[in-house]
Amino acid sequence: MRFRHPDGTTVHLAYCTNVHPAETLDGVLAQLRDHCEPVRRRLGRDRLGIGLWLAKDAAHALDTDPAALRGLRAELDRRGLEVVTLNGFPYDGFGAEQVKYRVYRPDWADPERLDHTTALARVLTGLLPDDLTEGSISTLPLGWRTTWTGARADAAHTALLTLAERLDALADLTGRSVRVGLEPEPGCVVETTGDALAPLTAVGHPRIGVCVDTCHLATSFEDPRTALEALTAARVPVVKSQLSAALHAENPRLPAVREALAAFDEPRFLHQTRTSPTLPSVRAEGTAVPAGLEGTDDLGEALADDALPDTSPWRAHFHVPLHAAPAAPLASTLPVLVDALTRLVGGPHPLTRHLEVETYTWQALPPELRPRGRAQLADGIAAELALARDLLTDLGLKELP
Repeated sequence: MRFRHPDGTTVHLAYCTNVHPAETLDGVLAQLRDHCEPVRRRLGRDRLGIGLWLAKDAAHALDTDPAALRGLRAELDRRGLEVVTLNGFPYDGFGAEQVKYRVYRPDWADPERLDHTTALARVLTGLLPDDLTEGSISTLPLGWRTTWTGARADAAHTALLTLAERLDALADLTGRSVRVGLEPEPGCVVETTGDALAPLTAVGHPRIGVCVDTCHLATSFEDPRTALEALTAARVPVVKSQLSAALHAENPRLPAVREALAAFDEPRFLHQTRTSPTLPSVRAEGTAVPAGLEGTDDLGEALADDALPDTSPWRAHFHVPLHAAPAAPLASTLPVLVDALTRLVGGPHPLTRHLEVETYTWQALPPELRPRGRAQLADGIAAELALARDLLTDLGLKELP
């Protein structure tokens, strides 16, 4: 979906296909038929943007076979779909029964991460619509904190510099620019947008920036205005933003609240949980969470006795559907998303042109909230996109045909 900002800029809205497990090119093609086109039809649009997740095998197949890449592009066109952004965070196995810490491997100190991201950039230049010359890729925020060392930080810095050189060369070769954004996430080396400033200013390249995920932003209790102003001041580009909402518990000391939270403690994904008993300040190097925050790596750990202070609200990294906040006594952080979106595209000029709804946890919801079959899932995704569309038009953007 395309929107015209009042300054004339085109802003793109998509939804991320990592909600649909697929590791191969055939699986990706099936996604387009079984999920993406039905969502487009529900929205009554001739064209729908999708943020493709391409696992390593699918990316390799497309990168090494020009005919396969042309075939995917033709299938996108045939089904009224377009791609301007890729989700390059999960490497593989995102549809496995247990993902947890696996999603952070390989990290940016491993050559496989650089090679995979380079392949995705090449593929994206072949998937962009004919009238567009700019694409984006989100990627993991360097690595998971507990495995990080000075040597790995140096290797990651070198890898990002190499990536910037490759993106420059790709732009010269194809006339199409691809930018890559580190996606701050709780528990990672780069947990917050503030953590991203040092490594990205050290790289100092306009093709390497940040992907602002509004669920992660909220989970770490970041203020959108402060975060985005700091990125702007440091001249770190917001390559894309993932529109998502976290799980919020206002009174975690109450038994009913803890019981409601326990329903979201599931075995597939990691649900980092944070609380802010004091105001956040500067993160101390090597600490598990930013200063002012206390947290656990998973929701189940937080629910254990005395694992977290329960006198202040808790937020958990669980992407809840945008249009359907959990029932009381829980809530979602949709207001943080709205605030962030207002600052991202509601000003005189947009800070980013690529927006992506990313609720990959539909099948990880408590059983009574999960969609029953493809039709209900398509209904839910379409409802999320309709909400995002309404937020954009309320900000003065005009939906384009």
